[in-house]
Amino acid sequence: MNRNLGVMLLALSLGACQQQKVMESKKDMVLKPYPTTEKTDQKDSYFGVVVDDPYRWLEDDLSDKTKQWVKAENEVTEDYLAQIPFRENIRKRLEDLWNYEKETAPFKEGDYIYYYKNDGLQNQYVLYRKKGEEGKEELFLDPNKFSDDGTTSLAGISFSKDGSLVAYQISEGGSDWRKVIVLQAAENKVIGDTLIDVKFSGLAWHGNEGFYYSSYDKPKGGSALSGMTDQHKLFFHKLNTPQNTDKLVFGGSTTPRRYIGASLTEDERFLVVSAANTTSGNELYIKDLSVPNGNFINVVGNMEKNHYVIDNDGTKLFIYTELNAPNGKVVTTDFANPTTANWQDLIKETDQVLSPSTGGGKIFANYLKDATSLVKQYDRSGKLEREIELPGVGTAAGFGAKLQEKELYYSFTNYVNPGTIYRYDIDSGKSDVYKTSAIKFDPSKYESKQVFYTSKDGTKVPMIITYKKGIKLDGSNPTMLYGYGGFNVSLTPSFSTSNVILLEQGGVYAVANLRGGGEYGENWHLAGTKLKKQNVFDDFIAAAEYLIQEKYTSSAKLAISGGSNGGLLVGACMTQRPTLYKVAFPAVGVLDMLRYHKFTAGAGWAFDYGTADDSKEMFDYLYKYSPYHALTPNTAYPATMVTTADHDDRVVPAHSFKFAARLQEYNKGDNPVLIRIDTKAGHGAGKSTAMVIAEQTDKWAFMFQNMNLPYAEIN
Repeated sequence: MNRNLGVMLLALSLGACQQQKVMESKKDMVLKPYPTTEKTDQKDSYFGVVVDDPYRWLEDDLSDKTKQWVKAENEVTEDYLAQIPFRENIRKRLEDLWNYEKETAPFKEGDYIYYYKNDGLQNQYVLYRKKGEEGKEELFLDPNKFSDDGTTSLAGISFSKDGSLVAYQISEGGSDWRKVIVLQAAENKVIGDTLIDVKFSGLAWHGNEGFYYSSYDKPKGGSALSGMTDQHKLFFHKLNTPQNTDKLVFGGSTTPRRYIGASLTEDERFLVVSAANTTSGNELYIKDLSVPNGNFINVVGNMEKNHYVIDNDGTKLFIYTELNAPNGKVVTTDFANPTTANWQDLIKETDQVLSPSTGGGKIFANYLKDATSLVKQYDRSGKLEREIELPGVGTAAGFGAKLQEKELYYSFTNYVNPGTIYRYDIDSGKSDVYKTSAIKFDPSKYESKQVFYTSKDGTKVPMIITYKKGIKLDGSNPTMLYGYGGFNVSLTPSFSTSNVILLEQGGVYAVANLRGGGEYGENWHLAGTKLKKQNVFDDFIAAAEYLIQEKYTSSAKLAISGGSNGGLLVGACMTQRPTLYKVAFPAVGVLDMLRYHKFTAGAGWAFDYGTADDSKEMFDYLYKYSPYHALTPNTAYPATMVTTADHDDRVVPAHSFKFAARLQEYNKGDNPVLIRIDTKAGHGAGKSTAMVIAEQTDKWAFMFQNMNLPYAEIN
């Protein structure tokens, strides 16, 4: 026998055996009966329409009955996942991929250079520092010691202007409710009391006297994790004084606003306050702190557009705005009369979406060009100095530094290139590699391609498709389609260690830049809001159809995934077109569109969604696509793994609980419907490395198993 032919036949035989093993294992998979989920006779009336909500009781996250249901569902899920023969191989591969030293871009505070580092599998990144580039490295803050299980994370940090003091926030179990601890930086010593019950807040220092922060009153009744938080309040905390004596600066009953953020200009002369009731559009207020007992000046008195102060030269203010500029521009004005009538264009609006920053006395205009970065450097008079030469097509971030700095650091990444950190000389415009990734991955074997496909109404929508070079477009490739489509959020190219599992198995990873996002500015965002939200789902469905039509994959090999608003996206699309996909992953999703605004800060999402209380028209629209309500009996839905967490106080887990319960009740056929509920975790931020690896392991194992695919071990 020809030796090469023999090798080929042996390989085919082994492949067939492996495929047969997978198929047999799938046939032998035993799905335990779903827990019997009690149904009640809860009914609500909206504009004369009666709506059943039999699983309302699952909204009570404090009840023993809900906790027992969570435990029972997790047991079913774990039993199923434990039967997947290659689950452990995927976990080991992910652990191997994750196990390399990672380091972030450095930043300068006082006499020190600070940076975060992870030695590989540490649950949380550790903050280090050194005096100058050649200084001795010393550990400054280790979040891995905040808790025994790695579920308490560092959730924000802010230094005083001279770098001598630092305040940092911690999140316990992933909750948005934070604690704030203050250190004397040189000695790394705790000073003052720990602040509690801080939420959705930055920390803005004023000298070494204290700092501004924002929070809500804790809900008085029921659960602090699901209770409504409506009136944000801005306080000033003076060091070494009790928190209950902190001065209310803005908000509360006098100026009730749902979201309030504060910052100071670098010279600490001006306190800038952004106030809003929804996630889009804000009022802008400024106070001159050099004037004793000065008052706030209302610069923008409505919430129709987004604005923020990026810098100042004395009384001259540099402001980013979307007023009469849907893609954004930079204007200047004087504090003596800063209202919009006196604004002067400095960097005019272009066809690309603008996100400006400052450093070294320059303005860096980071534009989005078809969802990828284009960065230009301007002087303070608005003169273009250069377009910064980036390493390729992808995402560049981090063009910020203090006024006197001569250099800054930025990162660059895309779907096939792990993040690289560059040091940039502000005067010359020269970039040098500062730190490269040590991940065991060869980008040269893979490629990304941007395509533009046509949505239902004829709109052209961009999508970036990533895969191993040389794959055959025969419809057989396992494919993950990811999307978000909301809240003006832009999905730009970024490397994911988890996605290596799919790519090295010959799979395809596709990201669609849907309407509702911010990739093409305010108009793109608005085209996917309220009574136009269906555009987002149509865009995603069209992306799936394109991938099938162009033979990247087929319905039998297509999975869809999204989190939060993206969880809504997946839930809506799998209920509207259940046979278009084989697998669905709605993560921490907004799935009950009639009641989302009744929990935590959900009412602030009404700009994007509208609410069922607004009008009969808005109720009808929401009711039609709301994933929980759109489920229908005796329907074959995709194999689905809903994911959420018990401490998610952003999108409360009740959304996922109710959706999963009804989906298990209505689903027809053999496709499993599981819900995976993390404990001591929240909406996603701050998850330990161990929890992330475990979740990603289960995602890929579930997808491959339900696509009847083998998993080839990678050495």
